[in-house]
Amino acid sequence: MATRSKKTGDSRLIKKYPNRRLYDTQTSTYVTLADIKNLVMSGDPFCVVDAKTDDDLTRNILLQIILEEEAGGAPVFSTQMLSQIIRFYGNSMQGLMGSYLEKTLQSFVDIHNKLGDQTQGLAAGSTPEAWAKMMNLQNPMMQSLMGNYMEQSKDLFVKMQEQMQNSPGLFGGFPFTPSATKTEKE
Repeated sequence: MATRSKKTGDSRLIKKYPNRRLYDTQTSTYVTLADIKNLVMSGDPFCVVDAKTDDDLTRNILLQIILEEEAGGAPVFSTQMLSQIIRFYGNSMQGLMGSYLEKTLQSFVDIHNKLGDQTQGLAAGSTPEAWAKMMNLQNPMMQSLMGNYMEQSKDLFVKMQEQMQNSPGLFGGFPFTPSATKTEKE
């Protein structure tokens, strides 16, 4: 078993012990999932490893945090969305799905940050009530922007599929069904 330093590269090292306690090697203290959530929120890189086996448990811990947040009463994922994600496991498109979700979420974050940068100057010195009102106005705008983005992504995918169908030499082994594509588009 390799011995890790208190930081792995630039990541903070957190060890998970058999008693399910999490130990931050940088601060030499036990931490909770809430503390790890704070690391995520502040953008601090970290790695959670099993103290005995040195297995990377970071994804498991992040999923645990998401599970607690989802159970907290204001879920991000609908039941339908979770069901659709589950259906991709074991599917030939599983890798593509993960990459697509990651890029889509990054686009959403980029748009959100850009809007935040643009409104920061306007809201400087404003009251909390004025800020809350402005954020309530942004929600429908963000939903509209993301809806448009997703519709464009879908259209782009359909066009890409049509181009692949028209290039049989390159993608001859794939079972494309032209009628399904046209039906979905109409």
